[in-house]
Amino acid sequence: MRIGILTGGGDCPGLNAVIRAVVLAGAVNHGDEAVGFLDGWRGVVEGKTVPLDPDRCRDILPLGGTILGTSRTNPFKTDEGPGQVLSTLADVGIDALIVIGGEDTLGVANRLGDLGVHAVGVPKTIDNDLSATEVTFGFDTAVQVATEALDRLRTTAESHHRVIVCEVMGRHAGWIATHAGLAGGAAEILVPEVPFDLGEVCERLRARHQGGRFSSILVVSEGAVPAEGPDAEAARWATSTDAVDQFGHARLGGIGTWVAEEIEKRTGYESRVTILGHIQRGGTPTAFDRVLATRFGVAAVAAVHEGAFGTMVALQAGRIVRVPLAEAVGESKTVDLDLYRGVGDVFRG
Repeated sequence: MRIGILTGGGDCPGLNAVIRAVVLAGAVNHGDEAVGFLDGWRGVVEGKTVPLDPDRCRDILPLGGTILGTSRTNPFKTDEGPGQVLSTLADVGIDALIVIGGEDTLGVANRLGDLGVHAVGVPKTIDNDLSATEVTFGFDTAVQVATEALDRLRTTAESHHRVIVCEVMGRHAGWIATHAGLAGGAAEILVPEVPFDLGEVCERLRARHQGGRFSSILVVSEGAVPAEGPDAEAARWATSTDAVDQFGHARLGGIGTWVAEEIEKRTGYESRVTILGHIQRGGTPTAFDRVLATRFGVAAVAAVHEGAFGTMVALQAGRIVRVPLAEAVGESKTVDLDLYRGVGDVFRG
């Protein structure tokens, strides 16, 4: 069988581990031939490919990023896009396509399934916001990077008696902020799921500092927003942008800076902001992410050979299972509020 592989959306630790697993499992178990499409769906639209064999992929397990490149290309953005995809797959002789990506990339695979494309999805996002899987590879690495950053920021905050705001990724879901904030002992964790009252945040900081703690760390998801009112309007002005990708997502960023500036203005505490940005999704994946990505890749090859097209491999109760692609991309998986409030409210600070 001739299997195509593509990686779409943001880069993520563990992508190369999936590619390696697909190529090796396909070749060893089934005698498959693998073809990589360059730069996500763009490579399929434009017919840009690269051969993949075990010798080339055997040692890419610990590498960050993706050897295939990636993009946020949406074939359905143009009328001719879907037809170009079908033409390329036919010209290259692809029997099945393994699509590694998040909600947008897998959403395209789901729609192409209605046009006859034989696709199996592998969930990828450091945000951990894909439904139907308990966790996605890359998330563990991102949390570890953010936690290490918080540990380092704490020493500076304590030395200078400062408030330090650390902005992490998380457009619609605050999984990274919640887990890293709990692991790093943050005083406050602000997530998209729970609009915050900055006045209340400042009051808690005053109480904390008056109680003898002269520094504080706050973790803020990039998609966090204040509760409706004057602060919400001010934050929108401070973080607004006209830039959008091909899936219509606005470029986020700036909420951490706004929060730090407002805290200093309202409390008088010297405040600084650190925006981790792409540091969270670059570099070597953790052992957990390497193993999970490998399991996903092997399972995706098995799904292809069993004809389970239109599905995504997922982790549930420690086992790799298959779920419909439509279910996986139907809605975002948001933070468990029992974890955020039940555990977080007790141990933060």
